Amino acid sequence: MTQQDIDASEAPLIEHLIELRTRLIYCVLGFIAAFIFSFVFSTDILHYLILPFKWGTGTDVSLISIKLLGVFLVKLKIAFFGGLFIGFPLIATQIYRFVAPGLYSHEKQAFMPYLVATPVFFLLGAALVYFFLLPVAIHFFYALAAGTGTETQQGIQLMPDIEAYLDFVMMLILAFGLCFQLPVILTLLGHVGVVSYDQLRSGRKFAIVGVFVVAAILTPPDPISQISMAVPLMGLYEVSVQAVRFLEARRRKKEAAEEAA
Repeated sequence: MTQQDIDASEAPLIEHLIELRTRLIYCVLGFIAAFIFSFVFSTDILHYLILPFKWGTGTDVSLISIKLLGVFLVKLKIAFFGGLFIGFPLIATQIYRFVAPGLYSHEKQAFMPYLVATPVFFLLGAALVYFFLLPVAIHFFYALAAGTGTETQQGIQLMPDIEAYLDFVMMLILAFGLCFQLPVILTLLGHVGVVSYDQLRSGRKFAIVGVFVVAAILTPPDPISQISMAVPLMGLYEVSVQAVRFLEARRRKKEAAEEAA
């Protein structure tokens, strides 16, 4: 740690407040721009969100709206979700630029990989939901609701509501996207020394229980959805354990080199 690093991390309170206001303005403007963009193309976005429903049912079943403002509310939800999704890189960049002056040079270098890994793992979770979980879960629930041919002749007809379907899709994408941040969080905690490789390894049995509990809460009440979340999360937990192990080995090697010098 040099005197230059210390001087670079110090600034008057008024400068921090001005900087915070500037970053917040950029975040709000970025979200508004992404919100407007998503609202303009909300019909096209909705078309792609409906594709897993068609993949799961194998038919072009139409969705209905049971509210007068149902379609408008759907567009607003798509715009809000799209605004957060599209605007996240800008928001994350502004957060980093706000906290960066208070970090030392080596801390900035350590923080950057996590800033990049966060949206990547969120996209991985969203892709798993979109291409696998949604078609499988929709097929399961659609077959359960449709029943047998005798039941269908008795007048049971599935007519999904577009708003309820969108809430279901957004809930799963958000849940999987956040859960896929597990390796980012654990690796970051291991990097700063909050958790260690031995702690993560010894707590593996508790992690297994916790993962299945979280999967049971966040996913629909069917075993396919729960296993679809639990298995990748356990894999990500193992990746986190090995990543923390690698960080600790590199830290020990660096300390040994410094002592030798």
